[in-house]
Amino acid sequence: MVRATYRFREHTLTPAPDDEPTSSALACKGCGEASEPSTDATDGTAWAADHLKANPGHLTYREIITRSYRFKPGAWQ
Repeated sequence: MVRATYRFREHTLTPAPDDEPTSSALACKGCGEASEPSTDATDGTAWAADHLKANPGHLTYREIITRSYRFKPGAWQ
């Protein structure tokens, strides 16, 4: 007969800015086009203004944020 013992470990999910810097982009909800991701959150607003000038009916946008996360192991139970 084989016996096994299992232990569980707590983990905490935390941002990991050292892995990859947080970036953001703006995407047009009308056509799906998007700005290039940038670590400067204001870069997308210039793109959106230019996109609106070229497409006057495209009035709604979505911000896309990319942020790395990492699980940190905690105590064994």
